[in-house]
Amino acid sequence: MRLIVKTPLDLEDIVATRIVELDPVAEVRARPGGLKGLVIVESCHDAEMLKELILREIPEAESVIRVDAVVEADLDRIVEAVVNLARDVIREDDSFAVRTVRRGKHDFTSLDVNVRVGAAVQAETGARVDLENPDVVIYVEIVLERAGISIVRGEREWRKMTPEKRPSFRIFNRISIVQMPYLGSVEGAREIGRRIGRAVQSYEVGELIIAPNKPVDAFELEAFIAGVREGVESRYAIQKKTYARSVEKVRVLVQDLYQLVRERREEPMIVLEPEGLQIRDALPKLRELFSRGGRVNLLIGSREGIPKGVYRIASLVLDLAPGITLSTELAAPSTLATIYTALNIAGDA
Repeated sequence: MRLIVKTPLDLEDIVATRIVELDPVAEVRARPGGLKGLVIVESCHDAEMLKELILREIPEAESVIRVDAVVEADLDRIVEAVVNLARDVIREDDSFAVRTVRRGKHDFTSLDVNVRVGAAVQAETGARVDLENPDVVIYVEIVLERAGISIVRGEREWRKMTPEKRPSFRIFNRISIVQMPYLGSVEGAREIGRRIGRAVQSYEVGELIIAPNKPVDAFELEAFIAGVREGVESRYAIQKKTYARSVEKVRVLVQDLYQLVRERREEPMIVLEPEGLQIRDALPKLRELFSRGGRVNLLIGSREGIPKGVYRIASLVLDLAPGITLSTELAAPSTLATIYTALNIAGDA
């Protein structure tokens, strides 16, 4: 076992064929033991050179691990092999992490490997454990009856969150989306409501206020609200299953637009309409509004835009995409993404 190559499911044969094209003498196994998403290079001319070629020439390969040692898939043997390798690679002032993937049936778990290996390496080298941003990563790849071990220094790990990133939901939690309802056919209202509900829950905004500015058809409004509820619920269910942190369901309210504007006129209020400033010219004001802290209200029209009388009270009127009219369901997510990006580039998010 010289290289372990991970692929998307069902692309194993393509990757294996391409590897043989790069190194005709390589012995390659796709889906060893029926394990999908895995290609093993058992032997090759030069493992490091082949690894670099795979990374450069085969985008179907999602990651490539050069194996430094192969042992029986036994916990004691794994710990012993890692310590022997770490002794010459990991220094006392390093930080390290252990990443274990276990495939097959064994009398130990991946967590057991991480704990035993981590403790043994720490005792041997004096290095500290850092799971988020380590100097060195110890990979333990268990494939049925064998374990491939690799110790890598300074190689980038693709991670969703890194120390230099700040969670975006902390900005979005401060935002209140004030959305005029999409009305028309009952089915159309429900579908647009569903899309808006998914969008606001995806961004985890502080609240969504459905804000008609005049009497509307009760049944069309009912369908729109039902769609919003479906969208919020469906996205929230996914977030609860996939996020390691806690997630709050977006609060949804109904309030007359003019009464809301009167009530919140002392708060930052941004109207999204084509008569406004483009984002480049609005950025200084945008930064100032968000720097105040507290809630920021984004007012979004529907088939009818935000009434022009509201412009006089608004803190800012913003044209998100000059020359383009965004559809109702795209307005909220497009605005949230644009504002966050602008604030992030300016260093305020």
